[in-house]
Amino acid sequence: MSRVEEFRLPDLGEGLTEAELVSWSVAVGDTVELNATIGEVETAKALVELPSPFAGVVRELLVQPGTTVPVGTVIIRVETAGDEDPPAPRRDPVLVGYGPSAPAVSRRRPLPHASRQTGTRSGPVHARRAAEDPREARTPIRGVRRETAAAMVASATSAPHVTEFLTVDVTESVTLLARLRASAAFDGLHLTPLTLVAKALLLALRAHPALNSAWDEGAQEIVTKRYVNLGIATATDRGLMVPNVKDADRLTLPELCRAIGALTDTARAGRATPADLTGGTVTITNVGVYGVDTGTPILNPGEAAILALGAIAKRPWVVGDDIVARDVTTLSVTVDHRLVDGEQASRFLADLGAMLRDPVTALLTLL
Repeated sequence: MSRVEEFRLPDLGEGLTEAELVSWSVAVGDTVELNATIGEVETAKALVELPSPFAGVVRELLVQPGTTVPVGTVIIRVETAGDEDPPAPRRDPVLVGYGPSAPAVSRRRPLPHASRQTGTRSGPVHARRAAEDPREARTPIRGVRRETAAAMVASATSAPHVTEFLTVDVTESVTLLARLRASAAFDGLHLTPLTLVAKALLLALRAHPALNSAWDEGAQEIVTKRYVNLGIATATDRGLMVPNVKDADRLTLPELCRAIGALTDTARAGRATPADLTGGTVTITNVGVYGVDTGTPILNPGEAAILALGAIAKRPWVVGDDIVARDVTTLSVTVDHRLVDGEQASRFLADLGAMLRDPVTALLTLL
């Protein structure tokens, strides 16, 4: 005898209590396999694929795309064969955000995008938008963008920000990068200036651990981390995300290059997991890829420092008594002044600049 099973929005971890249904991968009448992807939800942390805990035929889709629902809400009903107890839903596939390699359904067809006038918690849309100007476009603030906005406001208003700048001749670093790219150790890897600067940052933190600390308001303690989870600020279609490389200080330069590339690719594809996006201890942002000289970035909440890497460009530079063309960049570091004073920030930035000015001598000394 067949029976209809209900699938409730599962606990996605990291203290998340709700999610927005982005899309269904199935329609009523489709046959789904166990653990096949049936849809995607967006949390405040990431985009996550939902695997079906049942094998059977889809009978009802109870939530329209664009609707935010709390954890535990019944979102789909599936008719199963009913000849045995259904397996318990698997939590791992939900958290890592990937589905099986096999086709998810026996037949798939796109569903029309649901109107946002129903199922929302913000009241009737027609009442709120009665006076809309047709020359304006309105985008709902939700998911990652909403979380980022709230986090930035909290950081800017709770931590006293101080930013320092340093312009550096990085010609020797650019030369070193060219040599490393040609070596077998980096075969198949996309080695960028960001990777080298990230490695220099990790080495500089050994002498300046205050920049890898956190302020515990509840305990009234400064927590100095003996590990470095390096956040990489990444622009995505869904907004700014800061996935972090766990234990980045333990990685060799090729390993760090591989880890940064994989993590940023995952974030841009919308597949970063909540675990990827939490637990960072210090962050680096590369504004130079947009041709920007530098910036004054806001701290990632809970961290003591964020480093901005500006554009590397040929500029006139004084070498001895001559003015020559050199590769130059400007670095900036923003710190939480409760945790890092001006001297500590200045020494950190100076040491980092020295490594990039003469990377072979500096890095060999520290390694």
